[in-house]
Amino acid sequence: MSQTQVSAEFLQAFSEAWNRHDIDALMSFMADDCEFHAVAGPDLLGRSFKGREAVREGFQLAWQTFPDAAWRDGTHFVHGDRGVSECTFSGTKADGTRIEARMVDVFTFRDGKIAVKNAYRKERPPVSHAGN
Repeated sequence: MSQTQVSAEFLQAFSEAWNRHDIDALMSFMADDCEFHAVAGPDLLGRSFKGREAVREGFQLAWQTFPDAAWRDGTHFVHGDRGVSECTFSGTKADGTRIEARMVDVFTFRDGKIAVKNAYRKERPPVSHAGN
C-alpha cells in the first residue's frame, strides 16, 4: 500500500458524489489508469471500462439509464489496499421499470485513489412504484 491511505470516510464522500450525480467529483477519486466493472454486461466481470475517459462514460451510463438513481444506507470499510461499500440501489428506467436492490462495490486502491471499482447487485425482478 502506498503512503496515502484511503479511509471509510473517503468511500462515503465517493458515495455522496454518486448521489449528487457529480461526475467531476467522482473522477477526482479515480486513478489515471482506473477500471470500472459494471453490474451487467456480456463478460465475466459485466461490462468493463478501462481508462479515465471510458470510466467516466461508464459512470454516466448509470444516470442515463436511471435518471433518478440513488444509493442509500451506505456502509463502507477499508483494509489496506482494498475496500467495500454496501448500499441499497434504486432507480427508474425511462419505461417506468423500477429497480431496488442491495449492492456492493469492491475497490482496489493505489496511491490514495480508486484503481478498480467492481460493482455487484442482487438480481431482483422490477419492484412496484411503492418501493417494496
